[in-house]
Amino acid sequence: MSVYEYIKESTNFDFYDRLKNVTDEDVKRAINKKNLQHEDFLALISPKAEEYLEEIAQKSNKLTKQYFGNTVLLYTPIYLANYCVNKCAYCGFNHDNDIHRKKLSMEEIEKEAIAVSKKGFKHIIYLTGESEKDTPVQYIIDATHILKKYFASLAIEIYPLSEVDYKRVIEAGVDSLTVYQEVYDEKIYDKVHVAGPKKNYKWRLDSIERGCKAGIRSINLAPLLGLNDWRIEVYKMMLHGEYLRKKYPEVEVGFSTPRIRPCVGGYNDLEEVSDKGVVQAIIAMRLMFPNCTLNISSRESRDFREKLIPLGVNKVSAGVSTAIGGHTLKEEEAGEVQFDISDDRDENEMKAMIRSIGYEPIFKDWLGDF
Repeated sequence: MSVYEYIKESTNFDFYDRLKNVTDEDVKRAINKKNLQHEDFLALISPKAEEYLEEIAQKSNKLTKQYFGNTVLLYTPIYLANYCVNKCAYCGFNHDNDIHRKKLSMEEIEKEAIAVSKKGFKHIIYLTGESEKDTPVQYIIDATHILKKYFASLAIEIYPLSEVDYKRVIEAGVDSLTVYQEVYDEKIYDKVHVAGPKKNYKWRLDSIERGCKAGIRSINLAPLLGLNDWRIEVYKMMLHGEYLRKKYPEVEVGFSTPRIRPCVGGYNDLEEVSDKGVVQAIIAMRLMFPNCTLNISSRESRDFREKLIPLGVNKVSAGVSTAIGGHTLKEEEAGEVQFDISDDRDENEMKAMIRSIGYEPIFKDWLGDF
């Protein structure tokens, strides 16, 4: 059974009717269970569960400390290019947007790597727009060879690859893969992806599994919250993660809950996602998958990110720029940003904040080959 079939089969019910009928007993049972089932997760993300957020948060805090101690992993992104062939209504890199396009040379990539590594980062994620023509697989491989000299863990967030090409980038040194489905609802997906290869829903949905087959060490999943009802999207993300965890137990599965942010050509047909909704999604995911990585990016505000850490988050970004070459190039030289960030604190400010709330910031959480 494919992940597409698994998600479709597991959501063959009236979602809102099921949510409406969740009882107090259902929520309490889910909080106290050790191994949660689909109906338990549904109870935890239901409107009824909002009355029990404190209890769920306490359980989430306990589980996070059990599996990760009082540590929070810091990472930062490096944007290599913003050329894109897709026309996504919600993204600043949209092919039709009139923005400054740029692709870093290998020399510029090395300068970025040196600058970022001097700040102490050992985990990075590097990103491009989705244009195989402008940033072909060989470009990603060449960049990986440079970045591998400076960092212990390399994650990519690029266009979906074939299994063969995932093997190539893994052999070059990539160990982690992020592919956001953006929105699991197929009708909305078709609406917001106006044109380009990204319009192929199943090819994107299957991309993470192709990475698992190719031998990737860790993966990260997420919908872009705000394009659809967050409860439906988080439920389907949970199913996606469950499918992969069962089929590829050797792969570390992580999750993110990014909310859509302002960008060039901003998209306004949005579903509201409150802070309470993000909290509920995070703590429900922790109870469902106690040993998973939960990441919160700089899309969220300073105060909110600080409050989320004790609730179950164990990975956060710091010193973020979404501009191309944003760590070393002057503003007029760097390519256009993908979206506006909410938390612009550098690594030292983030370390100080994390310690102030009783946690220990770390820059490396696995040995690798570094």
